[in-house]
Amino acid sequence: MSGVVPTAPEQPTEEAENQVKATTAVPDAPPDYNSHFVPGPAGPAAPPSAGLPMGYYVPQQPGAIPLYHPTGGTHPIQYQPGKYPLTSQPAPIMWMPGPAPMPNCPPGLEYLAQLDNIHVLQHLEPLELMTRFETNNRYDIKNNVDQMVYIVTEDTDDFTRNAYRNLRPFVLRVTDCLGREIMTMQRPFRCTCCCFCCPCARQELEVQCPPGVTIGFVAEHWNLCRASYSIQNEKKESAMRVRGPCATYGCGSDSVFEVNSLDGASNIGSIIRKWNGFLSTMGNADHFEIHFPLALDVKMKAMIFGCCFLIDFMYFERPPPRRSSR
Repeated sequence: MSGVVPTAPEQPTEEAENQVKATTAVPDAPPDYNSHFVPGPAGPAAPPSAGLPMGYYVPQQPGAIPLYHPTGGTHPIQYQPGKYPLTSQPAPIMWMPGPAPMPNCPPGLEYLAQLDNIHVLQHLEPLELMTRFETNNRYDIKNNVDQMVYIVTEDTDDFTRNAYRNLRPFVLRVTDCLGREIMTMQRPFRCTCCCFCCPCARQELEVQCPPGVTIGFVAEHWNLCRASYSIQNEKKESAMRVRGPCATYGCGSDSVFEVNSLDGASNIGSIIRKWNGFLSTMGNADHFEIHFPLALDVKMKAMIFGCCFLIDFMYFERPPPRRSSR
């Protein structure tokens, strides 16, 4: 025999490659991975709750920056807070949390039941300063932590406001955070041409809560030296007295109107017109601070609150200074 070693018969190249692939077990595709994150389009914003029992109503969120979606990717790019300037948007109004309804309490006065003092802030109207055209007064009612409690808006026609000025009859509408009118204050016209001690010349304010239901009156009393009022119930029976300082317009100091019992023996609260410096002399931008006991009947709190506006119109509602033509 020859020295040639026998070898296996040659196989085609394609069959050899198939055998190599068969010996190495490689899966055809990776297994599916179920992610917990399911991207999808953003849904509509949820509307605020109607009752607002425990929080604030913020119509707009300041500084909200929209997301940027690139055309070639699937994940949005979000701006990180603190690295980019915020968008210029008005600051939200912080409202006092809405209290729960209370028995024997007119709707909307539950706020006053939780407070022992409030601040009445009148809006400064630039139109009045520039043109001397009397506009409707507007007030913000806030608590001690600068939360909004009510908004008070005057409802008087243009002719009446500019013809009678601070003697004008008016209607003030008090609204809450939901825009509901919870209280109305009306002042009828009183002729001041006759004798100042005549009853027909004395000012009066009627307070209704809810609108259409009278809960009391604020009546002016004649006094030679100082402002004097009586706070009455719906039957016009006097419940408290309000006595002002001898000089109601105190330049450089606060004007304090004390709320006392009928016999004057005990002090119940006070209505303080704060001195605002330059604003107090140039325009009608008054700031009142009202104090009353926390346990006082909520209707009497509303009456002291209404007395504040009668005092404002009688003693601190004056036209802007006339500019000289020279």
